[in-house]
Amino acid sequence: MQLLILNGPNLNLLGIREPKIYGSEPFANYLNRLRDKYPEVKIDYYQSNIEGELIDKIHETRCLYDGIILNAGAYTHTSIAIADAIAAVDTPVIEVHISNTACRESFRHNSYLTPVCRGMIMGFGLKSYELALLEFMME
Repeated sequence: MQLLILNGPNLNLLGIREPKIYGSEPFANYLNRLRDKYPEVKIDYYQSNIEGELIDKIHETRCLYDGIILNAGAYTHTSIAIADAIAAVDTPVIEVHISNTACRESFRHNSYLTPVCRGMIMGFGLKSYELALLEFMME
């Protein structure tokens, strides 16, 4: 199985950005632990603060990955273009969020991505990524 974890804007700052909300562990450390725990899954990783680069990466996934684990960050609430990119490819996408966005500011309550994703996992910290990985493994 091959999965792509795709992180959007500001997620390169995990570990230092608002640790009360996002935790204090850098994503690189978490990713290494995830890869060690699931050696049977090839996990590629890409992060960008640029919407178009995320869209390009989604387009590139066709036939390369069994699934995408996507945390689009703030683009979740603003990007019809990312939603269109997800809808345009056959690769299944699970939307993830580290925090429970339903308990945060009202503008975070709407996701343009959820309707075109296979599902959404939020509020479990970095473990949200592992829960998405496990869902792909259960197929």
